[in-house]
Parts: sequence; structure tokens; C-alpha cells
Amino acid sequence: MPWVFVLIWSTGFVVARFGMPHSPPFSFLSLRFALSVLCFGLWIAIARAGWPRGRDQWFHLGVTGVLMQAGYLGGVWAAVKAGLGAGTVALLVGLQPVLTAVWLTASARADKHHAVEPRQWWGLLLGLAGLMLVVWRKLGVGEVTAWNLLLAAVALLAITTGTLYQKRHVAPCDARTAGFVQMVAALIVTLPIALFERETIVWHPAFIGAMAWSVLVLTLGGSSLLYLLIQRGAATQVTSLLYLVPPCTAVMAWAIFGESLSALTLFGMALTAAGVALVVRTANR
Repeated sequence: MPWVFVLIWSTGFVVARFGMPHSPPFSFLSLRFALSVLCFGLWIAIARAGWPRGRDQWFHLGVTGVLMQAGYLGGVWAAVKAGLGAGTVALLVGLQPVLTAVWLTASARADKHHAVEPRQWWGLLLGLAGLMLVVWRKLGVGEVTAWNLLLAAVALLAITTGTLYQKRHVAPCDARTAGFVQMVAALIVTLPIALFERETIVWHPAFIGAMAWSVLVLTLGGSSLLYLLIQRGAATQVTSLLYLVPPCTAVMAWAIFGESLSALTLFGMALTAAGVALVVRTANR
């Protein structure tokens, strides 16, 4: 399941390249969340899935939806739309495992199950080094501004906070009904922003394909898998898997768009895989 999640999540940047030129970011995301709510609702009705129990769980799921869907995706898509390169965004958001580890270590409430061991720190640093090697060639000259850098930082903080919040506050429940609640919360946040966007959606085939993939694969598949992974594993172990997303995205971009894949990039992928393996193996001990 973790490797399936990595492959699905890695397609996000590819989908953005197909769809974002034909739509403003929050209009795309609002439509994506609305369609996801419909799909989750139909899936829940057919499967008769159980709903979360208690108002507190509904509230906690709503918070994670705002953070991990509206905050994370909104920050990433808006940053790219504002001129920040996809490689730069991948590098910044790829810092999440390190930020998660620092957060857990600094928190006075971190228990033994979530404590970060020295070997995990080495794995996180090794993964970060590999990640930088993978994406450093994509860093453009003059593409970074205070605004798009702030948007990327918001995305990084949102998904990190959302992951930790879900692990601490959300009780285990059906991933389909949890996803439904999260998508509704994300839609409530993104729709008002979309109404103020000046651009309009162009119903280009690339936009339609990107939307279909975003809803059916990234949201119904990827987001559900992320929910289950966080529910079953320690936060540092789960977020370390995100180190593998930029290398996988680089391979997909090479296969689909013909982007270069140098020996240095391949070496960076190997370092990243080794770092993730060290974190996950230590966490499983």
C-alpha cells in the first residue's frame, strides 16, 4: 500500500502540468472537491459505509480536510500559478518529513511511540540530500518571489500540521466517509476564494483529463490511502514516504514529457530511497 500511494501521489505534478494552464488554481480545486464529494457520496451509499461517531470526530476530520486538502493543494497550485517552478515546490514541500521530526521532538507531548530515533534523523537527512540532488537542476533563476515562496511555505505547514493533527485527534473510521467530510470542509474554504479569481475555466481536453484523474485517482485513491497510512503508522514513518514523490515525478516527467534524467538525478533517487528505508526500518523495530 505505501508504494501504491507514492506512485499515485507522484502524478500530482504531472496532472498540474496538464490542467493548470486552462484554469485558475482554486476554481480547479473547488470543482475537484465538489466532484469528489459526489463520488464519495455515491461510493458510501453503495457500500453502506459507516459514518464517524460523535461531533468531535466530524470537527477533527473537517480540520484535517482544510489543512491537508484546501491548505496543502491550494498552496502548491497557487505557488506554481504565481511562477514558482514545480521542482522548487517539490523541494520545499519535500521538507515535510524533517519538519515533522523536528516538531515531534520539540513537542513536550511526544510519546515514545512517536519519538524520533538517531538513526531516523540520519535517514531523514540522507533523504533530504537525495531530494535536493533530484530537483536542484529544476530551480529557475529569478522565479522565486516573496509571494510564491509564502504560498509554498503555507502548503508545507498545512500538510505537516494536518498529518500530525490527524494522527493525534482523529479516531479510526471508514476512509470513504472520512474523505467525504474532508472534501466538504475543503470545498467550503476554496469555493469563496474561487469566486474572486479573475480567470475562467477553459474546457480543454487536457483540463478534463486532469480533472478526471484528480478526482478518481488522486482524491478517491491517493487521499484515502494517505488517510489509512496515517491512521496505521507513526507520523514520521508516513511522511518519510513523501521523500519518494519528487524522484518518481522526475521519472514520470521523463517518460511523458521527455524531461532530462541525468546520472546525478538517478544518484539522488538512490540516496532518497536509502533514507526512506532507514526511517521506515527503524520505525518498525
